[in-house]
Amino acid sequence: MQVLVRDNNVDQALRVLKKKMQRDGIFREMKLRRFYEKPSEKLARERSDAVRRARKLARKKAVRDGEIAAPKKKVVAAKRGAGQQGNAVAGRPAAFPRPA
Repeated sequence: MQVLVRDNNVDQALRVLKKKMQRDGIFREMKLRRFYEKPSEKLARERSDAVRRARKLARKKAVRDGEIAAPKKKVVAAKRGAGQQGNAVAGRPAAFPRPA
């Protein structure tokens, strides 16, 4: 795997490399190879992964066919400083100080 560095922009090349490695599953494989996995554990993990993939595929198909409602989108909290006081925490009014 190779990435071209353009205009000495190493940060962008590193981001591209990480994205390629993520897409190819190298990080997952490194995590799995960190410790020895018994063959029986490997088989159980692969079976559970297959079940998880099948359930996800069935859920997506059911949403596409209209059999079940699509899951609700997650709402991202507003960033701090955008009209909030610096001490305020999402969901807690600024009048109440943060517990120590």
